[in-house]
Amino acid sequence: MQGGSSGIGYGLKYQARCISDVKADTDHTSFITGTLSLREENEVHLLRLSSGGTELICEGLFSHPNEIWDLSSCPFDQRIFSTVFSTGESFGAAVWQIPELYGQLNSPQLERIASLDGHVGKVNCILWWPSGRNDKLISIDEENLFLWSLDCSRKAAQVQSKESAGMLHYLSGGAWDPHDVNAVAATCESSVQFWDLRTMKKTSSIERGHVRKVDYDTRKMHMLVTAEDESGIHIWDLRMPKVPIDELRGHSHWTWAVTCNPEYDGLILSSGTDSTVNLWFTSTTSDELTSGSVVASPSQKLDPLLFSFNDYEDSVYGLAWSSREPWIFASLSYDGRVVVESVKPFLPKK
Repeated sequence: MQGGSSGIGYGLKYQARCISDVKADTDHTSFITGTLSLREENEVHLLRLSSGGTELICEGLFSHPNEIWDLSSCPFDQRIFSTVFSTGESFGAAVWQIPELYGQLNSPQLERIASLDGHVGKVNCILWWPSGRNDKLISIDEENLFLWSLDCSRKAAQVQSKESAGMLHYLSGGAWDPHDVNAVAATCESSVQFWDLRTMKKTSSIERGHVRKVDYDTRKMHMLVTAEDESGIHIWDLRMPKVPIDELRGHSHWTWAVTCNPEYDGLILSSGTDSTVNLWFTSTTSDELTSGSVVASPSQKLDPLLFSFNDYEDSVYGLAWSSREPWIFASLSYDGRVVVESVKPFLPKK
């Protein structure tokens, strides 16, 4: 099933590729996004869905000095977020704080809490542990994984440990296991590597080329979803990492983003350079797939693709589920268009 968007739109002034749910804002459905302009002063937009769910309101607009390539909201403080940015010549990373009374200021300025210095090559992403308050951060560049100790009150971040991915491994991103604060998945050109933060050593890997994004299932342990270059998304049981337990082919070009719903089992979003957002519903356990508990009858398997939103005019690089209202998600296409959608009409009937 496919069709146009009936969602709520908001336009950024410049191109953009990253958006994040403001998980710590328990009073509003909020998202934060940043722009990617080489020549202009870039912007961070704090967006909130109106109480009636009919309008996307810009609650805060802040200047950011450089192109924003990655942005993540702090899961325990709604005013704190991280960015990876480019000056055009080099990459950097920092943690920022929105001023407390930003709504009453004429030109509110972001406060840089900490700079995550020490990277030599391109910085790819900053990871916050998604499952609660934690004073640690992870940053990943092309060659190294850094574990930081963050002290927001003292406005300082220190490298706690650092490890190289090894020769011929170029890291591109990662995800922090919501079920295990010591486990991280990192993507590179030929595999997904799994790291133990206590020893900063690789523990295992999935030998798979061209994985652009990974996300853990927040509801079930050992489950990982990967966005593949040209073949949609794959679902993995990490206890059996040699082959995926399911393959979902629904994109006609590179798949750049994938995210598991924080509340509904088996509900997944994916998007990419085919200007499409796909909504999937599938089993995320190998036991269910092999037992047939997700089929309507012994001879009829349910189509996992619930809906394709395909009226975007550019590549869709950003996806974020709302933690507060988990039937709502925000998408961001490269032309700076934010669209907030509800998936309630597509949820399987119980």
